[in-house]
Amino acid sequence: MEIMQVVSDLVCSKRVVGFNNASLRVLKDLKGKQLVATDPVGVSPGEWVFTASGSAARIAMKDMKMITDLTICGIIDDWYE
Repeated sequence: MEIMQVVSDLVCSKRVVGFNNASLRVLKDLKGKQLVATDPVGVSPGEWVFTASGSAARIAMKDMKMITDLTICGIIDDWYE
């Protein structure tokens, strides 16, 4: 799992079947790298989240047929470094 910040929504008018109607978000990791994740939680830009990657990302989407390798699992309210 990783901590990331939501940068923006990602809108795609055409998708492959495996993405269904999943919400997509652009995320930024702690090093500034941008990635795209599926969002079953419903987060807004600016929020900090924790993510699952790899096969755990599909499990987090509750659909093993979902084509994703990064999923938002929760919104972070606070953390201590």
